[in-house]
Amino acid sequence: MEPTLNPPPSTLHLLPVMEHFYTLQGEGFHQGKAAYFIRLGGCDVGCVWCDVKDSWDSGKHPLRKIEDMISEVKHYPGKIVVITGGEPLMHDLTELTEQLHQSGFKTHMETSGSSPLSGNWDWITLSPKKFKEPLPEVVAHASELKIVVYNKSDFAWAEKWAAQVPSQCKLYLQPEWSKAATVTPLIIGYIKAHPQWQLSLQIHKYINVP
Repeated sequence: MEPTLNPPPSTLHLLPVMEHFYTLQGEGFHQGKAAYFIRLGGCDVGCVWCDVKDSWDSGKHPLRKIEDMISEVKHYPGKIVVITGGEPLMHDLTELTEQLHQSGFKTHMETSGSSPLSGNWDWITLSPKKFKEPLPEVVAHASELKIVVYNKSDFAWAEKWAAQVPSQCKLYLQPEWSKAATVTPLIIGYIKAHPQWQLSLQIHKYINVP
């Protein structure tokens, strides 16, 4: 019989946390809602235009007890907790989501879908990247598909994944921040011609909140 591989006892309830904060969700379907963000360290996708490259190396960020994170979240009245990264699915998120649900919170995740799905989620925002395509198991559970548009070729990329997500999945096109002036007019025109899509803007950057 093959041995069962389990995490070391010292790390069972620990996750590398780059930052955590209470703010407004700035993007997609839940835009404008109060939410507590937990940004985990570690990413194997490596988008060239990533605005949180410091999150890529999980070893740079302190390991935090899940129980301590839950205690901090409880200090705020919002009931949505967004797990993001980096790439959060590089970690087993089962225990974290279980404890959040037990404490009365909704669990949301922002992921590229490049690693196996773990955890129990109320909302999954899938943002697939060309650098490492998402796994079918994550695509099948997407609540919202968010395509970051950097150039015209990204519209074909968007349609590729729109054809694979569940029929009820919300579809969003979002301008890459550094190219917003160029690509936003293209997105507007595309949505007018393909109204199944909606526009997502990073409003948190416009109103200067985390």
